Amino acid sequence: MAARLSDAVWQQSVIRTVVALGLACGAAASTGQGTEAIKGNWTFQALLDGSPIGQHSFSLVSRGGQQEMTIAASFDVKLLGITVYRYRHRNVERWDGHCLSSLSSETDDDGSKLSVEARKEADGLLVTAKPPSLTLPGCVMSFAYWNPAMLRQTQLLNSQTGRYEKVRIDALGNETIEAQGRSITAARYRINGTEQPIDLWYTPAGDWVGLASTVSGGKRKLTYRRI
Repeated sequence: MAARLSDAVWQQSVIRTVVALGLACGAAASTGQGTEAIKGNWTFQALLDGSPIGQHSFSLVSRGGQQEMTIAASFDVKLLGITVYRYRHRNVERWDGHCLSSLSSETDDDGSKLSVEARKEADGLLVTAKPPSLTLPGCVMSFAYWNPAMLRQTQLLNSQTGRYEKVRIDALGNETIEAQGRSITAARYRINGTEQPIDLWYTPAGDWVGLASTVSGGKRKLTYRRI
C-alpha cells in the first residue's frame, strides 16, 4: 500500500491540476549570489522513488501592479496499475513585492478536502483555514520556492493547511544536478522545521531548478525534475 505523501512537501503551493502558463513579470529577488528578474513559468515532473507520479506547475503574471502566481499540482500514486493515492491542489496567490496580499487554495488529499483563504487587512494578513482565523503581522511569505527571497525567511505560511511554520534555511554549497535535460551547477539549500527537510536547488542567477524530500516517515523519496 503506497504511503500518504507528507503535507509539508506540498505547502505553498505544492504543491495542483492544470495551470495556464503566463509571461515573466520582471520582479526582483535575491539569493545572496546576485539579483535577477524572476521568470514567469516553472513546470516540474514529480517522481516518487524515481517513478513519475505527476506534475507541479507555477505561472507568474502581472495584474494591476501586483504579481499573481497560479500553482497547480496533480499526483497519482499507483500500485500494480491501480491508483492507491490521489492528490490535487490549486492555489492562486497575489503578491505586493515579496509580501503576500491574498491567497486562495483548494486541496483534495486523497478525498480529504482542505481550503485556505488569506487577504491583506489594515492590521495584517488575515488567514482563514478552519476556526479560529489568525492575523499575521508584517510581510508574510508562503513556501514560494520560485522566489529566492524565501530563503531569507524564518517563518512561512503553508498554503495547504494555513499554518504559519517556523523554519531554518541553510545553504549547503554548490553541486551538479540534472535539470531541463542537461547537467548544471546549482546551489543547494535545505528547509528545516517542516515534517521532513526539503532540499531546493537554484542556478547562480537564482532560478529554481530542483526539489527533493522524503515522505512516508522518511521511507520514500520525492524529487522534482524541471522540464
